[in-house]
Amino acid sequence: MSALAGVPLSVLDRSRTRIGESEAETLRQTVALAQQVEELGYERFWVSEHHSVPGVAGSAPTVLAAAVAAGTRRIRVGTGGVMLPNHRPLVVAEQFGVLESLFPGRIDMGLGRSVGFTNGIRRALGVEKDAAEDFADQVRELLGYFDGTQQNHPQVHARPGEGLRVPPFVLAVGEGALLAASLGLPLVIAGVRAESDLLRLLDRYRSESQPSTWAPRPYVVLAVTAAVAATTEQARQLLLPEAWSSAYSRTRGVFPPLEPAQDRDMTEKERGFFEQTLRGQIYGAPSEVDEALGGLVRRTAADEVLLTTSTYDRSDLLASYAALAELAGTRSTVS
Repeated sequence: MSALAGVPLSVLDRSRTRIGESEAETLRQTVALAQQVEELGYERFWVSEHHSVPGVAGSAPTVLAAAVAAGTRRIRVGTGGVMLPNHRPLVVAEQFGVLESLFPGRIDMGLGRSVGFTNGIRRALGVEKDAAEDFADQVRELLGYFDGTQQNHPQVHARPGEGLRVPPFVLAVGEGALLAASLGLPLVIAGVRAESDLLRLLDRYRSESQPSTWAPRPYVVLAVTAAVAATTEQARQLLLPEAWSSAYSRTRGVFPPLEPAQDRDMTEKERGFFEQTLRGQIYGAPSEVDEALGGLVRRTAADEVLLTTSTYDRSDLLASYAALAELAGTRSTVS
C-alpha cells in the first residue's frame, strides 16, 4: 500500500512564465491547470502574490483566484498567500468577502507576512521594510472584520465579509508558526528546513495551539516541492529549469522565465545557488517519492501536503501531479 494513500494533496501555483510566452497565456494556463488537478482529485488550488517579478505573472492573487474559481466546480480555491503587510486588512476582508459570496464554501484565505523584495517595490506598494512586524495585529484586525470582533475601527464593517466563514491559514517560516498557534489557526509551513528544527517547531505549534472559532484543533499543511517521472534522473530534470532561474536571480537580481533544462557552464557562485535550490526537494520515480514524501508526512504528522512544482513542459508537470494523485489514491478522471 502506498505511504501517501489517503493523504489530502493540494497545489500552489505561482503562474511561472515560460520563455517566449505572454503573461496573459501564463494566467490562462494557471486556470487550465486548476481544472486539470480538480479532475485528479486535489483538495485545493492556491495562487500566490509576487510584484514586479519578470518570471511570475501572479501579482493579484484574489483576482486570479476569482478566475480559477469561476473555471472550476469543486476544488477549493485560495491564496498562498496574500501578503498582508502590502494591504489594508479591510480591503483584504472585502476581497475575500466578495469571493466567498460568489463561490460559497470554496474559498481559502492563506495569509503571509512578506513585503516587497526591493526598496523600489516597497515604495510603490506604500510599505516599509519593517511592515511585517505588524503582521499579528493585521491578522487579528482582518479576522475581526469577519466575526464582528474588530475594534480598531468599530464603526467600519466589511461588506460583504462580516458573518462569512472564510477559512484562514497562516503561511509561516520559523517563529511565525507560534502566531498561528496563539490565534488558533491552521499552519502552512515549508518542509525544506532541517527536519529536526521542523519537528521541534511543529511540536510547539501543536502544544501551544489554542482552539478557536476558526479551527477546533491544530492543522498542519506541509508545503513541499516534489516531482515524479519514470526515473530518478527524469524527475530531477523537471526541477532544473526552476533551479537555474533561481540561481540566475540570486546572481543577477532578475528572476527570468522558465527555459528547457540544459547543460550550463555555471560559475561557482551560480552552481552553489543552483544546488541549494534543489536541496530539500523531493523527486524520483513513483516508489521513491512515495517513500520519501510519505515518510516526511508520517514523521511530521502533517494533515495535508501543499505541492508546488515548476517546470518548463506543462505536460510533464501534469503527469507529475497525476502520478502523485495516484499515490494518494485520489479520484482521477484525466486520461
